[in-house]
Amino acid sequence: MSGRIGDSPLIGAGTYACEVCGVSCTGEGEAIIRGTLAREVAAVMEYKGLGLQEAVDFVIKHRLDEGFAGLIAVSNKGEVAYGFNCNGMFRGCATENGFMEVGIWE
Repeated sequence: MSGRIGDSPLIGAGTYACEVCGVSCTGEGEAIIRGTLAREVAAVMEYKGLGLQEAVDFVIKHRLDEGFAGLIAVSNKGEVAYGFNCNGMFRGCATENGFMEVGIWE
């Protein structure tokens, strides 16, 4: 329903963590659930051998169907990647060595 606000992330769809990476999604929940987006990032890293950003880009382009969503992911090496298919996605990142980044658009 348009204007609906709610958040109940489903493991594998909107949130997922394993020995390869951790992923959190935001956007249209139904599209995220249909594509099991969070688990797909880890799966393409494991099965296709893609790096974190490549996996995020693949999932946004090929697994996200007709819906707007985005995700942020962290690899087991500490890399951070994000992707989205809408106008913008609020996001931020900070590391222990002082690096900080905040973004909305590409």
